[in-house]
Parts: sequence; structure tokens; C-alpha cells
Amino acid sequence: MDWIDRLRLFSTWDYAAVALLFGSWMIIGYLIENPPRTRPSVSVLMAQYRRDWMVQMVTRQPRIFDAQILATLRQSTSFFASATMIAIGGCLALFGNMERFIGVAEDLTLGTDPTVVWEIKVMVLLIFLANGFLKFVWSTRLFGYCTVLMAAVPNEADNPLSSIRASKAGEINITAARGFNRGLRSVYFALTTTVWLLGAGALIAAVAFTCLVLLRREFASQSRAVLLGPEDPQP
Repeated sequence: MDWIDRLRLFSTWDYAAVALLFGSWMIIGYLIENPPRTRPSVSVLMAQYRRDWMVQMVTRQPRIFDAQILATLRQSTSFFASATMIAIGGCLALFGNMERFIGVAEDLTLGTDPTVVWEIKVMVLLIFLANGFLKFVWSTRLFGYCTVLMAAVPNEADNPLSSIRASKAGEINITAARGFNRGLRSVYFALTTTVWLLGAGALIAAVAFTCLVLLRREFASQSRAVLLGPEDPQP
């Protein structure tokens, strides 16, 4: 059986669901990172706070507080990198024990599909997990770069290098956070892909639900309202 014969095992609804899955993943990511100016996302709002953080860091003595925050951020990215690597290992292990997996899947779907169909579905799941792993690893590396840049910021606020290097540290911090957020979105859509085991219709519904969750958290959440709240000192 060649790849053309394998692809014929999927229905039109399966192709539509997969196209919706990948299309939504890319479009949601673009909307979150490039929102309208009149309605910024939480990620964009937090980027400005990261820049402000680096400005405040210049005059903060000592800078232990800043180092602790950055260490916490690196721990988060390392945790998710480890978690996705374990998940990837679990998916690869499925290929060696596909018969038991197919038995469970068929009990849920009450259908009988060839083994190759289930293998391709797991491969799609692996794509999202692998992308998330790479994003988390790169984010951890960038937070490490940010640490070095922060350490290179002179202690004197009137030093011309202070503002320049603080600005560089802020942009690297933002880039690291962007990679972390992209990794999280890959994890979200990896979880969504698992619903494909129940059929194309279930996958379409899961994609719609995931998009609504992501859009709400970025554009209509309580945390966003707090970030946009007034900052004028109260009399």
C-alpha cells in the first residue's frame, strides 16, 4: 500500500477537519501576536510590561528579585519541555503497541479502521508535540540570553549603556515569552488532535472549542481587563 492508497482511507470530512485544525492553529497564532491596535491581546499587553520591567530593573538594587523572576520563567519553560518530551515518547511507544491502542479506540468509536489510519492520526499529534517541544527549548535558551543581558546592564542609571542594554534584554525577554506562548498553543492543539480518534466531526467541534478558549483568554478575559485598568494614583 503506497501513500496515495493510505490517504484514500480518510474521508472528505477528515481532510476538512485536519485543514481546519492546522488553519486555526496558524490563524489564532497570528491574531494573538498581531491583534488590531484598538483591541490588543494579553500577550501584546504583557510585552509592554516586560519592557517596563527591564526599565525598573536598571535602578533596582540589588537585582535579586529580577533574577528570581527570570529563574521562575526558565523553570516553567523547562517543565513544559520535559512534559512534551515525555508525551512524544509515549506517542512513539504507541507505534510498538498499536494493537492495544486500536482496541481501545475502536471501543470508543464503534468503528474498524486499518492500522495505518490510527498511525497517521498519532503522527499528526506528534507534529504538534514536537513543535511545542522545540518552542519550549528555544524559549528556555532565550531566557538564558536575557539573564546574561540583564547581568551586563551597568548599575549606574546615567550610564549610556544602561538603557540600551535594558532595552535589548526586554526584547529578548519578549521573544522568549512569544516562543513559550507558541509552545503552549501547540500543546492546546495537540490535546485537540486527540479528539480525532472519535471521528472528524468530534475534531471539528474540538477545534472550535479550542479557538474559543484561546480567543477568550487573549481578548475577553478578566486578566486582560485588569491589565487595561486605569493606573492613575488614587487621591
